[in-house]
Amino acid sequence: MSVALAVDEQATWRSHGGIPVRNLWMLLVYAADLAGFLDRAEADVDEETELPELLAILLATVVERRLRRSLSRGYRMTEAALPRVRGRIDWLATESGSLLRRGLVACRFEELTNDTPRNRLVRTALERMSAVVPKPELSRRCGALARTLAAQGVGSKRPTRSEFSKDQVARHDVEDRLMVAVATMALDLLVPAEAAGDVHLTRLDRDERLLRRIFEKAVAGFYRHELGGTRSVRVQLGLSWDMAAPTPNLTALLPGMQADVILEDAKRRTVIDTKFTGILTARPYGGESFKSPHLYQMYAYLRSQAGRGDMRADTAQGVLLHPSLDRHVDESVTIQGHRVRFATVDLARSGADVRGRLLEIAGA
Repeated sequence: MSVALAVDEQATWRSHGGIPVRNLWMLLVYAADLAGFLDRAEADVDEETELPELLAILLATVVERRLRRSLSRGYRMTEAALPRVRGRIDWLATESGSLLRRGLVACRFEELTNDTPRNRLVRTALERMSAVVPKPELSRRCGALARTLAAQGVGSKRPTRSEFSKDQVARHDVEDRLMVAVATMALDLLVPAEAAGDVHLTRLDRDERLLRRIFEKAVAGFYRHELGGTRSVRVQLGLSWDMAAPTPNLTALLPGMQADVILEDAKRRTVIDTKFTGILTARPYGGESFKSPHLYQMYAYLRSQAGRGDMRADTAQGVLLHPSLDRHVDESVTIQGHRVRFATVDLARSGADVRGRLLEIAGA
């Protein structure tokens, strides 16, 4: 499956972008940090499967696995008028409601419930998937799972960031981590793609937005899984400017810097920036070139950290990583002591080839 496109500022892949569906599945799994899940649920995946459907299959599969045993429960503070004391007595509510005359007392107590932030997040994702996937059977599958969660007392309101931060998933609870990771990815990828765009966007335009986000997340997830044991792998790391004597309003106005992936060991640092666009652009009067904004961005990532007492930063190398569109590109140059590489990965090749190429790009 391949596609030929003109290489310009707007160059992006259409539909599946020339990417075999099984490679899309691989990207989604790495994007959700579920590398151990690569070979599961592939029976439901074929070359006609669309992007939202792949997300829905992944989500439904992990939720079904999780529901084979009881959902994780959490404690919730509850207030109720009871015939006997439970927890702490709320004397103000008891007196103001004249509850003692009726043989009741107002109590505040904690009770175990399935209505936890993590379970609500999953129900929200299932209901969203049920509404957006075009295949009726897959939509019904997600809807049925959402109703199962509702029947077990899970609410429908998506948890806030504050609520979710208090519901930390334990490391040993692998099935919950799988379920929450996929639900989070589904909502992060699907909802912004629809909310941020025009209602008249075509499915192909929406797919392009999804592919951009999936590619960025997948590359980061791949390196976390494959290199995390031998190198430091930091994702979406904020970089600071080496500033002196800023004016009062400067800090609020200065653009931030956030590197997609930084790989580091005892001797070297590699900064990787992913772009789901063509790596080349047409020159105004003929010919092609690398895209200036992308090179300037990488230059800022590298030079802004040099000269600050870290030898790895002084010699850090950068990689501008793009998918192959109509050609393979692999060029590099040293600029002021920093090796900068312009590289593509052909997502139309086999999964093994894609993984091998990403490892080679990282110098593994």
